[in-house]
Amino acid sequence: MRTGERRPAAGRAAARGFTYLALLFALAAAGALAARAGQAWTTAAQREREAELLFRGLQLREALARYAAATPAGQPARPAALAALLRDERQQPPRHHLRRLYADPFTGRPDWVLLRDADGGIRGLHSRDGRPTLRRDALPEGVSLAAGAASAPGQATRLDQWRFDGPALTPQRPQPRSTPP
Repeated sequence: MRTGERRPAAGRAAARGFTYLALLFALAAAGALAARAGQAWTTAAQREREAELLFRGLQLREALARYAAATPAGQPARPAALAALLRDERQQPPRHHLRRLYADPFTGRPDWVLLRDADGGIRGLHSRDGRPTLRRDALPEGVSLAAGAASAPGQATRLDQWRFDGPALTPQRPQPRSTPP
C-alpha cells in the first residue's frame, strides 16, 4: 500500500447498504399507503356519483309526474322527449317542469335509457352504465329494481337496474254530462 491511500472502513460500507435497504422499505410502505388511499378515494367517488344519480333520477321522475298532472284534456300525459319537460307548450304560458336536462353522473351525458309506454311516451328512465352498485338496499321511494334484478339485501345490483318510473296513469273516462232538469 502506498502512503496517503486510505482503505475504506468496514462500517461505512455496511452503513451504505443499510440506508439503501431502509429506502426500499420506505418506498414500499409509501406505495401501499397510496394504493389504500386511491381505493378509498375511488369508493368515496362512486358513492357520491350514486347519490347524485339518485337525486337526478328522482328529479326527472318528479318532472314526469308534474307533466302528467298538468296535462290538459285530450293531450298525451307523457312526453315524447325529455326536452318537453324543459318547456311544456301544451298550455299558455308554457310551463317548466324541469330547470335543466340532467346528465347521467356516470356517463357525463344526458344519454338516459328511456322507458316508453305503448303510445311512445316516456314512462320512466334508467342509467346506461352497467357497473355494480355499492348501495345494495334501502333505495328511496320512487326507485325500483328492474325485473330479474337481485332484490335480496346484500346481493349485487347494477346501476342500469335502478328504474326511475313516472306515475302510473289511470285511463281517463269521459265525465257524464249533467242535464239540467
